[in-house]
Amino acid sequence: MRILVLTHRLPYAPNRGDRLRAYHMLRHLREHADVELVSLVHDQEEASHLAEMCELIPATTALPVPRWRTRLNAVAALATHTPLTHALLDAPRMTSVLNDICERRRPDVVLAYCSGMARFAMRPPLDDIPFVLDFVDVDSQKWRDLAPASGPPLSWIYRREAATLGAFEARAAERAVTSLVVNAREAAIAQALAPTASVQVLANGVELDRLKPLALPSPAPRVVFCGVMNYAPNDEGMTWFVREVWPLVRAARPDATLAVVGPDPKPAFRALCGGDASVTVTGRVPDVREWLWNSAVGIAPLHVARGVQNKALEAIAAGLPIVITEAVAGGLPRDAAFASLVANTPRRFADHVLELLGRSPAERRAIAASADLSSLTWARTLEPLWSIFERAAGLHRRPPNVAALAEQRRLHPV
Repeated sequence: MRILVLTHRLPYAPNRGDRLRAYHMLRHLREHADVELVSLVHDQEEASHLAEMCELIPATTALPVPRWRTRLNAVAALATHTPLTHALLDAPRMTSVLNDICERRRPDVVLAYCSGMARFAMRPPLDDIPFVLDFVDVDSQKWRDLAPASGPPLSWIYRREAATLGAFEARAAERAVTSLVVNAREAAIAQALAPTASVQVLANGVELDRLKPLALPSPAPRVVFCGVMNYAPNDEGMTWFVREVWPLVRAARPDATLAVVGPDPKPAFRALCGGDASVTVTGRVPDVREWLWNSAVGIAPLHVARGVQNKALEAIAAGLPIVITEAVAGGLPRDAAFASLVANTPRRFADHVLELLGRSPAERRAIAASADLSSLTWARTLEPLWSIFERAAGLHRRPPNVAALAEQRRLHPV
């Protein structure tokens, strides 16, 4: 079987949630099929990993996204019904690359990774090939959640994106053989958008062996957050924590320190933390494990959270109890609750952090260990994936119903 995978960013290095899931899906699929990858890349750092990506999937094409061009397209799209996601996730050579692939080795199935890539699977030359859509989480809902907390003009832009992208996601889910999401909460959202679509939960995994602590728990009273810091919910959540929660923690525990670990912190966030010697903002690091293993408490203070927050599961797997918001808790598997304390207000969040800092290192490690994540290895969570593609490939082997395809395209234009 030949599978063409379309991703909105290069799935390497697997150091953020969307890359991590795509990377492990590619590893799984290559064991069964001939896999080709076409991926957008957004900067030189991302493009620098192409050789490493090719070690996993030799037939990988990376297409640069010209920033100036996509921004102009986004401005023009505001006067139309085109989602800004589509204007921003685009590459000039995409159509010619896909035409070449179909001429040389036409795929049996297409995997569109995130709804932003689904439009390429729904138009020539791929539009008569069965495709699987991995929503991961439903992006339109993220914009719907962000709108009420934002002022104009962002609130208007977010509401517009929720409406236009949501309408497209409904069409894409109806067209796809199967639409995948990370948990039951996202499945309910996707099913509400497209009531007759086939929606299936395919949970994220955790690299338990890789994250397992190698030494005794650290006695240092360090609080840690790991996440990509140019992602708006991460930036907003950590800004709230530093402004509203951290002063309360420091008032009770002057020895406590905070590490914010992840690439691309915004200048405003660096400035906010710059005058506080107790806060370290690392930027990109080669490996987050040392930061997790040498901390006492993990946090995930996001007030807008879609899907599963891998950062929370990874902190638990690395031996840390974690304090999270209700938005994060709603997407986590049930067993994670044993290692999590939940709060939404600054005082309550600070109290939970202080409670955990007051425990001994051994007690904190035991709290994390009480969450049984053994069912969340990638091998187990991705086990149903191959049967989904076998079913889709079976549809491809049937003679095409040309009239039905024409009617479907008329009713659901891309």
